Amino acid sequence: MKNGKRSWILYATLLVLFWGVWGAFSSQPNSKYGYPNEMIYVIWAFTMLIPAYFAMRGNKFDRRPVAAVYGLIAGLTGAGGQLLLFRALADGPAYLIFPLVSLSPMITVLMAMVLLRERIARIAVVGVVLALVAIVLLSIPGGGGDSNAHGPWLLMAIAICIAWGVQAFCMRKAALVGVNDATTFGWMTISGLLLVPVAFAMMGKFPTGYPWQAPTLTAVTQVLNAIGALFLVMAFSRGKASVVAPITNALAPVLTIILSLMVYQTLPSVWGSIGIVLALGGSTLMVYSDEKGGESSVAQGVLDTPAEVGPATQRL
Repeated sequence: MKNGKRSWILYATLLVLFWGVWGAFSSQPNSKYGYPNEMIYVIWAFTMLIPAYFAMRGNKFDRRPVAAVYGLIAGLTGAGGQLLLFRALADGPAYLIFPLVSLSPMITVLMAMVLLRERIARIAVVGVVLALVAIVLLSIPGGGGDSNAHGPWLLMAIAICIAWGVQAFCMRKAALVGVNDATTFGWMTISGLLLVPVAFAMMGKFPTGYPWQAPTLTAVTQVLNAIGALFLVMAFSRGKASVVAPITNALAPVLTIILSLMVYQTLPSVWGSIGIVLALGGSTLMVYSDEKGGESSVAQGVLDTPAEVGPATQRL
């Protein structure tokens, strides 16, 4: 029970690994071959079928309406936010959009504390704050200078931030009402596929003339993204949303930066360096707090054992 309760740490670690690697190479199809972002979305939507297949093996699909509601909300807010991000980036500066979008864990934390009554230790609160600050700093690109500081992209960025915060909350809520991970991820996969026609409409026509390396590289990187999304669902079903959301969103970019340094010989910016330190420090505090909380629960259980199970043992 003790290890099962905190198995979110394992799945959060796997998520960071897969999303960290994905983040380091995900931009290559577009930056190297000019492959449309909307087409990248389409390929990602279909790669979701791979982890969905393995997730459903040995699991029963929950047909309750509550499972469909939370699953579809989680899927549509996640996939819809991704499509909206493409449109926002076409109209506004990335160096302002990404820091704003990166605040989505704050939405999740607030919803979890208000609606789910989640309470975390003071040391974990410090860790959450450090992680949230780190997320913003890690999202600030090295360069800037775009004068387009206002426009429709601002409202779109705010909408994406809210959508992704709600998505994470719905993952946790689904688990609390007894929906298994496979069902939630299954509905997320269905949601992503439902928006494929929208992606094609945004492109206007099917892209042609690109080398085979573009869709192939896209498929390989997006499989990592899809598998990471499954681990995210599994982490939220086992851990508090107020802890899982900031810790995963903070550590994945850290691994991406490290890999970028190794592969592309690219040094992080000053803000990125500070963000790395804060992300590692905040995550350590949250995990440490969870470990101490588990030890306290076990200790309390040991103290309560004689009074609670003693008479039953005597009857045996």
